[in-house]
Amino acid sequence: FGTYVVGAVPDFDATEHGLSKKQARRWSSYVQYAVISADEALAQSGIDLEKEDLDRFAVVFGTGIGGMKIFSDEAVKLHEKGPKRVSPLFISSMMPNAAAGELAIRYGLRGECIDVSTACATGTQSIGEAYRMIRFGYADCALAGGSEESVCGVAIAGFGNLGATSKSHDVDAASMPFDIRRNGFVPGEGGAAVVLESLEHAQARGAHIIAEVAGYGSTGDGYHITSPEPGGAGILRAMQQALAEGGFEPADLGHLNAHGTATHINDKTESEALAALMGTDAPEVPVVSVKGSVGHMLGGAGAVEALVTAYCVSEGVVPPTVGFAEPDPECKVRVLTEALTDYPQKVALSTSLGFGGHNGCLAFSPYVEDIQE
Repeated sequence: FGTYVVGAVPDFDATEHGLSKKQARRWSSYVQYAVISADEALAQSGIDLEKEDLDRFAVVFGTGIGGMKIFSDEAVKLHEKGPKRVSPLFISSMMPNAAAGELAIRYGLRGECIDVSTACATGTQSIGEAYRMIRFGYADCALAGGSEESVCGVAIAGFGNLGATSKSHDVDAASMPFDIRRNGFVPGEGGAAVVLESLEHAQARGAHIIAEVAGYGSTGDGYHITSPEPGGAGILRAMQQALAEGGFEPADLGHLNAHGTATHINDKTESEALAALMGTDAPEVPVVSVKGSVGHMLGGAGAVEALVTAYCVSEGVVPPTVGFAEPDPECKVRVLTEALTDYPQKVALSTSLGFGGHNGCLAFSPYVEDIQE
């Protein structure tokens, strides 16, 4: 395939994570990742579903492409063995909305149930749309996130032939966000989920609040199916929207969790967008990309990055970017090689850009309990 390094889930066995053998056999990998991450999120939240109004508990969970592995396997089966051998569960297993549907069924959630599929912006926009549902009174709670199963032959071949993936043989020099040596993204897989609640709902049940979603921005480039708009005007508008919705100015920005795919054009575009947002202060804002650690999870990427950003503002830290060592003069941003600690922040942004020109940005703030309550 010409691709030598991937971010695969190691030694994955769904039954070790609470799924039955039947579920592991019938569900696409991306659905399994979604369910396992949602199980973890709900357990950590401590929410008692038996006490909740499940008609007002939404599901917004997406994937960039869906069940690629089963699609590939069943296509081969059709070609080699004929139509009667194609699984009757093929469609329901690979369709992009399968994860959202299975999550609603698993937990009995009867609020809005939506699949967001905006390529690599999916995870961010799933959380953002869930936030909007709650903010505008359509739901009290939401289970949101994204997952992907992109470490399979057909996906790696397609991205590789597009020239988007790293050709490095060295795992330590494959995903190198913002580094001058970067040569493409590393395909990854996995998923992440969050439980969102209105502040009133969370306080009423005594929830441990990790952080607040303070704002959300969502824009389209209207430019090209695979390339972002030069200069990053689309993602710039999304960042401005997210900050403004939370009542923040660019000067309040603590750090940027960037999309940071380690492709030449993406990292350059995001650097230009941050410079346009911050002006002369852009080199002072710490920038991180977790894709240096886990690769690019496509539809799951934004959800994973949202979790990291929430914990960063909660704990007052910014992690380093694995794989970054040599700055690129075209990317005038401050990428860390050592973690920042004891670093309180008013707000941080997590950005995602997707094929098709989709841009999403979430603003996270630390939760500060009202001392009058």
